[in-house]
Amino acid sequence: MRKLRTTNPEFIDLIRFLRKQSRENNALIWLDIAERLTKPRRQRIAINVSRLNRCTEKKETIVVPGKVLGTGIMDHALTVAALAFSAKAKEKICAANGKCLSFPEVIKKNPKGSNIKIIG
Repeated sequence: MRKLRTTNPEFIDLIRFLRKQSRENNALIWLDIAERLTKPRRQRIAINVSRLNRCTEKKETIVVPGKVLGTGIMDHALTVAALAFSAKAKEKICAANGKCLSFPEVIKKNPKGSNIKIIG
């Protein structure tokens, strides 16, 4: 496991929560996301809405271990979980009848992590 260098207590709790859920539910997807989040901030993923639109199908559940930005258009509904959303990205996803969720909300809905795609 990668050592945490961040000092943000909420972020540390999120990473610990993801690792714990991975162990309890025997779901390696949450451990993978936790490991991606332990990277330095400048190496974290930033995904535009246009890329989400190109790389997905209707009604998919997507996890982004980073930030979702608002450049581009969204023409189908998605459920997106990310570390952070820009205001425009949230607006565009919700306008396409999609949902913007946090990691704990996605884990609560789908603890095993089945049918979830990681983008980034």
